[in-house]
Amino acid sequence: MRFIVMIKANKDSEAGVMPSKQLLADMGKFNEELVKAGVMLAGEGLQPSSKGKRVRFSGDKRTVIDGPFAEAKELIAGFWIWQCKSMDEALQWVKRCPNPMGAESEVEIRQVFEAEDFGAEFTPELKAQEERLRQEIASRE
Repeated sequence: MRFIVMIKANKDSEAGVMPSKQLLADMGKFNEELVKAGVMLAGEGLQPSSKGKRVRFSGDKRTVIDGPFAEAKELIAGFWIWQCKSMDEALQWVKRCPNPMGAESEVEIRQVFEAEDFGAEFTPELKAQEERLRQEIASRE
């Protein structure tokens, strides 16, 4: 099972305040543990929402909204993609994580849909297309 583990933003991350040297070192050590355990597939920090955009869809209409966005606590400051046996395993890893924001922090864990989760609507043709795209992406690495 794959999981996306999202580190929620706060006022400091939205203001572009960079993590301390100690936090970067602690997170680097934690990431090494994740990689050695075969858990971590990807992970990155995100720029503040002031540098982002949103696109609102309404039928055929597209509206671009420039950041920053309100409610920092609802925004994402960084993420990992992990391969774990269960939600419980992912939860145990998050509990070992250094506090990502120093003070108050929140990390959200969500399971990623896999092809088999979509049922009959995910036709053999769509499965073949998905596999072809995954192989093409992997060949670029």
